[in-house]
Amino acid sequence: MKIEFELPCRQDRLAETSVTAPVEPRRRAPRVARLLALAHKLDGMVRSGQVAGYREVARLGQISSARLSQILTLLHLSPEIQEYILFASPAEARLLAEYDLRQIAREPDWNRQQAIFASRCQKK
Repeated sequence: MKIEFELPCRQDRLAETSVTAPVEPRRRAPRVARLLALAHKLDGMVRSGQVAGYREVARLGQISSARLSQILTLLHLSPEIQEYILFASPAEARLLAEYDLRQIAREPDWNRQQAIFASRCQKK
């Protein structure tokens, strides 16, 4: 008596998985970039009406309204500086202190902001 059947071959599955490119480990975004992205997210939530206001955002996030104000100050940076922050490598971002960026954001003229930013980046 002869019984014929096929067993699933593990080699087929191994061949499929080994062909894919190795996945690079994801690096965590720099802290300043995460804060800037958070500021945009929170501002968008308030503007869209998902949240009643900034006081409600602070309550939900369990942070003080002063800290929320500090984070949202980053939105006053010029678009070029924001782009640089969001796409900076971890080595470049280490040179950017949140406190310094908040001081730059208090300057209303974007051209002046960029000049201050460039001078502070060259010093470090």
